[in-house]
Amino acid sequence: MLPWFQHGQFPLYLAPMARVTDIVFRQFCKEQGADVMVTEFVQSDALIREDPKLWETVDFTEQQRPMGVQIFGANPDSMADAARLLADRLQPDFIDINFGCPADRVICMDAGSSMLRNPAKIGKVVGAVVRAVPGTPVTAKIRTGWDDDTIVAREVGHIVESEGAQALAIHGRTKMQGYSGDANWSLIAEVAAELTIPVIGNGNIRSAHDVIRIREQTNCAGLMIGRAALGYPWIFRDIKHYLEHGVVPEPPTVAERWQTILDYTRRLMARPFRQQKHTDLRWMRPKLIALTKSMKSSRQIRGALGHVIHYEDLERVAAEHIAQFGTDINIGEQTSASSHHQ
Repeated sequence: MLPWFQHGQFPLYLAPMARVTDIVFRQFCKEQGADVMVTEFVQSDALIREDPKLWETVDFTEQQRPMGVQIFGANPDSMADAARLLADRLQPDFIDINFGCPADRVICMDAGSSMLRNPAKIGKVVGAVVRAVPGTPVTAKIRTGWDDDTIVAREVGHIVESEGAQALAIHGRTKMQGYSGDANWSLIAEVAAELTIPVIGNGNIRSAHDVIRIREQTNCAGLMIGRAALGYPWIFRDIKHYLEHGVVPEPPTVAERWQTILDYTRRLMARPFRQQKHTDLRWMRPKLIALTKSMKSSRQIRGALGHVIHYEDLERVAAEHIAQFGTDINIGEQTSASSHHQ
């Protein structure tokens, strides 16, 4: 068994999210209590071609361990080659295979959640990767199925387990659902009860109360948190504190949140690859919008971020927002980790 599941541990994963969970964002989530990290996914063929941008994507620090690298692709041989390359060069704690991404650019490669239409091929890919890296654990991430008429989570779960995967993460929605509607936690519970490998549940986890409910109602060995962490990375801290003490800590102040955003921006822009490719912050606007989405007057912030080009512009936006809302107790427009969502 993977060590982070032993001795009754219930790890919280930071879900890999394209163009979001970069090395700096992961580090902050780690500091807030995320137990297991996974890189943004990279395409196996591009990795084999030694695309330098992809090596920046899968870079991680020793402090971020246990750390997995996620790959996607449809060809068992190239997936095996990419896994072998990653294991040799980076020595990750595990290699994760993405069978869940619903993005069109991934689907058109017959990868990601497209593979859910061919469970047998999923087995071939998992088996090839497992055999290619005998010294590195392999895990997989799936959705429940392509659509409501093709729910394959149970079938695929047994396949990946039989092919040697050591854990399975399940996002409780179909490909056609995207991120709409509710996650199917009853199905996740069924799969977790049937498999002997750990099952990590994913979908609609927004609070410590959700974590307690899932632990009580399923055999999930851990949970994966994605979108809830984008605007509020402190969710890991809140959940850990609640599980230990029964109360959710006070949320960070407006000033503390902006200080984190400014620090994140400085650290990310200091990365060698970013220094070579980007001279301003315009490419970071989606990241900044995500980090401020749960803050008060987020629409106003979003408009201001549309004019941010240099770091000094971001500092000005922060100062203006702190001056307006810095003493406001209710700092968020969305509910924090203390709220109970069904």
